[in-house]
Amino acid sequence: MRNSLLVAFRECRERLISRSFFLLSFIGPCIVLGMIYLAFSIGGQPKQHWKVLIADPANIMNSKIMAGEDKSISYSFADGYIEIEEFAEAKMFQEFDALLEVNEKVVSNKTGFVFYREKPSVRMRTQVQYHFERRLEEVMVKQFTDLPLKEFRKIKQPINVNFRDVYDPKDEASALNGWVGFFFGTLILTFIFLFGMTILRSVTREKSNRIVEVLLASVSPNQLMIGKITGIGITAFVQFIMWIVIIGLGLYFMRELLFPDMLDAANIKFHDLALDGVDQSYPERYFAAREYNQFVELIYNRVQFTNMTVFFFLFFIAGYLFYGSLFTSVGATMGSESDGQQFVLPIIALLLFSLYGGYYAMNYPESPLSEILHYLPFTAPVVVMVKLAQGYEPGHAHEIYVSLFLLLGSAFIMLAIAARLYKNGILQFGHRLRLKHIFKWLKSN
Repeated sequence: MRNSLLVAFRECRERLISRSFFLLSFIGPCIVLGMIYLAFSIGGQPKQHWKVLIADPANIMNSKIMAGEDKSISYSFADGYIEIEEFAEAKMFQEFDALLEVNEKVVSNKTGFVFYREKPSVRMRTQVQYHFERRLEEVMVKQFTDLPLKEFRKIKQPINVNFRDVYDPKDEASALNGWVGFFFGTLILTFIFLFGMTILRSVTREKSNRIVEVLLASVSPNQLMIGKITGIGITAFVQFIMWIVIIGLGLYFMRELLFPDMLDAANIKFHDLALDGVDQSYPERYFAAREYNQFVELIYNRVQFTNMTVFFFLFFIAGYLFYGSLFTSVGATMGSESDGQQFVLPIIALLLFSLYGGYYAMNYPESPLSEILHYLPFTAPVVVMVKLAQGYEPGHAHEIYVSLFLLLGSAFIMLAIAARLYKNGILQFGHRLRLKHIFKWLKSN
């Protein structure tokens, strides 16, 4: 154990004082903060004019929705019912930004659907809901009551309008939160690859210049391997801490200095959102008070950074041990540098597959394949981060611990395999690596 700690200390010290370590520790977080700044700056500028097609097969609205003119929205009516797939794909409908579906029972069920091509701002959603609700109020007053319109509005029930992506009408795709989890997962894999390649280069360098023969005179192969993986892992951990501190300070100063009023409802220009000041509906008043950049809301209000960071570190450690053992195995068994590059390609393929798994789980979180990817050790770090950002269903929080346990178990198995290969392959030189060599070294004690 003492020898492993000495090796770990040597590996850690060698990298902490390197120029590349400090460059990545400062340039990386600055790039992330720059991307966040751009999202804050332009993310709250959605399309300013909408063309909405209204499908009203029962002609409930009598081809009319509002008395005045709205510069931000123009409405058109279609005869008959329009299939969602047809609206999404048909060339004749491509000029329209959204489809407002008026079902035949809307007067009784108080529900309508808007299928959009590009997610609208809160203000745009409020306006469409407001116009739709106002027109239905006029229809209901005329058909079912003798009350004046203003009196009816005091007792009527609000209309519920569901906004859905026309390309995902069943709302299977993840929310914006999923992208945060995908970013965390991508960061895990990026650091695993960078520091995994560091392990590979360190092992191959010591093997090629025969330094390993001197080292093995003082420490055992297992102690040398564990020390190397631990020391480089500590370096990665330190760099993570620096990233968190720099990004955290950057977000704080963005909130206080660059975007101080984005989350302050007192600074909202309510008169720009008001459509009918005297008779504003409750949904309009509610949404008007929350009109701000969705990325700001996501970063400062909706993401549980403490919870995400804890599991981020746990899955990074487990994932690093799993993939690090693979990089160590390649470095110890290679007979030449070209062999190492060839056998690194399958590991890179696994990392890319993990990224795809996280993206798939983000879009189809309830699919059977997402459940499988959640527990596979190759893909678990990304998929779990995505699902954690989206939120686990009540009673399913244990799934994250099951996935972590399986990943840790797989990591220790891979470390045992790597130790066997390291012991038998680290002193082998000049051979062309083949699978029969790997199987032979695995069988040897």
